[in-house]
Amino acid sequence: MSIQNLNRLTIAGLTSDKHAVLNALQDLGCLHLIPLRPAPREPEKEPTGHAVETVQALRYLQDVRDKRRQVRDPEGFDLETVVRAVLENQQRRREVSDRRDALAERAAELEPWGDFELPPEADLAGRKLWFYILPQRQLRQLETLELPWQVVHRDNRQAWVVVIHPDEPPRDALPVPRTLTGALSLTEVKRRLEAAEVELEAVQAEHQALTRWIYLISSHLAEAEDQAQLRLAHAQTHDEDSLFLVQGWAPDAALEAVQALTDRRGLALLAEPPAPGDAPPTLLENPPAIAAGQDLVAFYQMPAYDAWDPSRVLFFSFAAFFAMILSDAGYALLLGLLLVLYWGRLGRTEVGQRMRLLAATLVGTSVVWGMLVGSYFGFAPSPETLLGQLHLLDINDFEIMMRISVAIGVAHLVMANLEMAVAARGRAAGRVALGWIAAMLGGFALWILHGAGAPEWLSMTAQGLLILGLAVVLLLGSDRRIDGLKALALRAFDGLSALVRVTQAFGDVLSYLRLFALGLASASMAMTFNGLARDTAAGLPGIGLLLAILILLAGHTLNLLLALMSGVVHGLRLNFIEFYNWALAGEGYPFKPFKRTELRE
Repeated sequence: MSIQNLNRLTIAGLTSDKHAVLNALQDLGCLHLIPLRPAPREPEKEPTGHAVETVQALRYLQDVRDKRRQVRDPEGFDLETVVRAVLENQQRRREVSDRRDALAERAAELEPWGDFELPPEADLAGRKLWFYILPQRQLRQLETLELPWQVVHRDNRQAWVVVIHPDEPPRDALPVPRTLTGALSLTEVKRRLEAAEVELEAVQAEHQALTRWIYLISSHLAEAEDQAQLRLAHAQTHDEDSLFLVQGWAPDAALEAVQALTDRRGLALLAEPPAPGDAPPTLLENPPAIAAGQDLVAFYQMPAYDAWDPSRVLFFSFAAFFAMILSDAGYALLLGLLLVLYWGRLGRTEVGQRMRLLAATLVGTSVVWGMLVGSYFGFAPSPETLLGQLHLLDINDFEIMMRISVAIGVAHLVMANLEMAVAARGRAAGRVALGWIAAMLGGFALWILHGAGAPEWLSMTAQGLLILGLAVVLLLGSDRRIDGLKALALRAFDGLSALVRVTQAFGDVLSYLRLFALGLASASMAMTFNGLARDTAAGLPGIGLLLAILILLAGHTLNLLLALMSGVVHGLRLNFIEFYNWALAGEGYPFKPFKRTELRE
């Protein structure tokens, strides 16, 4: 198992040393902090563990197309001041843009009414003017309006009508809603609009000028992240009088370093193994060559601390499933060429280094499987050639390919149950997993032996294995103690509940037929495009060759993209859905060490 053993560490010290101790623990970078304070009633007051404002400011500056010359000398650079200035510029730009848009909309609404100013309220004897724009066909409805009104302007489609009344007319008094003109004249609105445009240009110029700090903000982002994590750590300690407590999970390998730190600073340290009711985080550790399996595991569901690590199985099974779905050595070699071109770029980050090893494995297995099924961009090699001799499987042989797919599915699910049996040994879940292993192997053997003329004893053995497995699931599928009739009935109910999964087992095994179906679809599409190109070139001499080339390029590009999407989606689906259903019980959460952020420029 590559799930690391963790210990609950409790460190006590003087409150005056709290900041220095947390700084030292952050430098050490091996502790997953446990909050010792209740969550605040207002979550927004909880310090964030990330430099959200710094990242927001950096993204805002990177949106500028024409950036200024970068300042690289850090002397005199204050990250907090610059970030505050950037965010203030962002907020000011948003406000000015909204005001400019509102004024532009108001000017457009006032334009048909012309440039006028509303008279003082005293001149109207308490009455007010209400403005409406009516289609010409609805003007006749004004004849029934009891309120005073006047058409002040009209064109061939609409009429501009003013109604005089102390209060706003009822909504059903006129066939259209009133126009909101506001109290400002068109001249005043345009004047303010121009001022807003000028102010917006000034804000945009400041925005562009601030882009000179992108390099220094990027280089100091790690520092900002560290400070944010440190503030969060301060909010998670328990403080009482002159003492403070900090608690966290740490792997066995880190105990010596933590002990040395506490001895050096005169701190108290208590190390305890996880208690039965604890839920420690999950820390995965695998060899670098297959460490990408951890990323695939974390992408969907992190196993619980007391479970097992499926990273290795997921790494290799995903590669095999991807290869079977792609089913073309030519496509695989093309992907390998792209991987070689981007190999150096992918190696710039730790995650990229792991992913390129996974990609290399995918390419390698796809080349091997493509050679076995004899497909090179949809073309089959001649039997006399070396590649033809390596062509051992016919992807169009439905019976053989279905058996291979189902066999892979059974092996995959048997492996899942075997790991579950080891992880849950001594419990009902472990016994049930062994029962399902026997049932799946027995059922698969019966299917293979059916009509194959196998000896009778072999079929009987397969039947016995199937019945034995189902009996184990039914009779041993509960940890409930039998101390009465009620307990016996409940235990029988538990067994029946476990036995109901037989339909799921059957469906999950059949799900692996998608490997054959998608591989056949990919190979068939490749051959179809080759046939279209060949017929086009033969039917249209001259220009037909150009059209054939276009058909090959477009067709194989589309087929490759579809195969890639299917390989990733369904290759992972068979692991995350079918495999996980039998391999893992419960979900964990990842180990996140309290450590300093790596500097990235």
